Amino acid sequence: MPIEVLRFGVGHRRPDGPPGTTGINGRIIHSDERGVVSELAFARGARIEPHSNPNTTYFIVIEGGGWAAVGDERVRVAAGEAVVWPPDIDHAAWTEHSEMRAFVVEFAGWDLVERRGVLAGVARAAIPAEASAATRGEGRLAPRPIDPETIDRSSGEPL
Repeated sequence: MPIEVLRFGVGHRRPDGPPGTTGINGRIIHSDERGVVSELAFARGARIEPHSNPNTTYFIVIEGGGWAAVGDERVRVAAGEAVVWPPDIDHAAWTEHSEMRAFVVEFAGWDLVERRGVLAGVARAAIPAEASAATRGEGRLAPRPIDPETIDRSSGEPL
């Protein structure tokens, strides 16, 4: 079976988001009965209006920063942070003076899992705990030369 490569990011986005969304482009990376994974790019002043859905959703900021809201609470978020949007509760995200990129991971509700006949399980250790101690690896990332001619400065992302 060949490796499936899914493209997202610059050149692969389209306007995205629920009704009332402005200034956001995105790309659905995966969608099926188990859930949805998508990438969103927020321009300055972009907004996802408050809305809800029946699924637990993770809003994972990978670049820049902005704001997220759940119910009546709001919080500033930045790269390296994730916000959990609980099911059936209004949530929103927006930027003011900066841009932001985020992955949205939405999991299907338990009712769907139960209808498919998936049984709850219990995990057990495959190896004894004393044998699983990790050791520090050695190495480094390979250098990646960047050609200044291929960088689109308006998006802040390399091409």
